[in-house]
Amino acid sequence: MKKYTILIIALFICVGSFAQEIGNFMGREPIVSPEIGDNGITFRFSAPYADDVKLTGGFAPTQKVETSFGTMDMPGNIDMVKGDKGLWTVTIPLPEPELYTYSFIVDGMSVNDPNNIFMQRDGTRYLSVLLVPGERTENYFEANERGNLNQVWYNSPTLGMTRRLFVYTPYGYANSKDKYPVLYLLHGGGGDEDAWSTMGRACQILDNLIEKGLAKPMICVMPNGNPTQYAARTLMIDEKPIDPNAQGMGMMGNMYPKSIVEDIVPFIEKTYRVDARPKSRAIAGLSMGGGHTISTSLMYPGFFDYICPLSMGIGMRFGNSEADIEKEMKNYETQFKALKKEGYKLYFLACGDTDFLFESAKTLDKMLTDTGCKHEFFVTPGGHTWANWRIYLNTFAPKLFK
Repeated sequence: MKKYTILIIALFICVGSFAQEIGNFMGREPIVSPEIGDNGITFRFSAPYADDVKLTGGFAPTQKVETSFGTMDMPGNIDMVKGDKGLWTVTIPLPEPELYTYSFIVDGMSVNDPNNIFMQRDGTRYLSVLLVPGERTENYFEANERGNLNQVWYNSPTLGMTRRLFVYTPYGYANSKDKYPVLYLLHGGGGDEDAWSTMGRACQILDNLIEKGLAKPMICVMPNGNPTQYAARTLMIDEKPIDPNAQGMGMMGNMYPKSIVEDIVPFIEKTYRVDARPKSRAIAGLSMGGGHTISTSLMYPGFFDYICPLSMGIGMRFGNSEADIEKEMKNYETQFKALKKEGYKLYFLACGDTDFLFESAKTLDKMLTDTGCKHEFFVTPGGHTWANWRIYLNTFAPKLFK
């Protein structure tokens, strides 16, 4: 009997403690961060014992920083002010409409905003996100008619492993009997199959364009462009060593373009309801993915009718000699002439005018012109950033499959 009495007393103590915690929690004033006003944005962070808290992000004043690519403008820091209860705050002028990432620097340590559930994964980092509404960003918000994003595993004989890709299907796909065109959308260096759907807002952009009647309903396939990875690093950190001579491949650099055409496309065309003709295939990619786009279209001319390399070009030196560059350019000339002969409907090249790869993009533009390849060279202000790559997707997607 005594044992049961002790249990009952313990239970009351636990219930009482829980009730006290709920009472304390309910009594707290919620912290809103970020709070967008008519003329400014307020950020708040609770750190009663911190000596110094700063805010940094894409909206902060820039500072010159030396990098391996040269001097670049990087976001600076904004001082925050500590209140009576240890709540640090700062209000900044309303920045231009854009998607920004940001963090707090607390006594020298970078910390995400615990009061903001809008997060973005950048390779191995997670960052807090601020999305400022406006004309430029209207397609980055959720549409009324939304498609679905699925994580799908497929077999890659070329790379000798099972791999993962993301597949966007547009609104209405599940209830339709139509066959859809496909955009193969490739990420850049340091990214993976998650990059375009998180940092690029690809699903939201396509949802909005399709709902507005500006783009044709399409499937969008976002693979992992790192040929040694099974999937995104947050899911699986082990990487498989690859024999550069496997499957008869003499060049490591050609393995992934080969896997796109011989592994990924057949899998998609077998698994999804698609129009399996070149006129319904598009390939696009940023930076490293732009290089994959160029290589794949030249290795398999006539396979894709829509080709869109972004922030990438040809003729980069990276230690190559003049003779090597000249030989490479001769090879490109032959390949682009073959691409022209096979035919395509759109070649969309885009790059920022301060991008460190802008000169190589201009070299590609000249090569396309010299070989008689009809194309569009879309130049924007700015550099090698997602702010530009989202604009490019917004711009070329309406041109596809017309």
